[in-house]
Amino acid sequence: MRPETPMMIFKDESGATAIEYGLIAALVSVAAITALSAMGGSLDTMFTNVSGLLNKAVAP
Repeated sequence: MRPETPMMIFKDESGATAIEYGLIAALVSVAAITALSAMGGSLDTMFTNVSGLLNKAVAP
């Protein structure tokens, strides 16, 4: 086994891909959480309205 020189260590990019995939996954997670949080209030309002309309339609 040959000892690695400092320049060879700096040129080694084998871990860079894993770090890039990790950063992409983190970015996608943040975007999904932000989108779902923004949509959460409007979905709650919509289902509340639908529920109210169904209750009025079924009530005698």
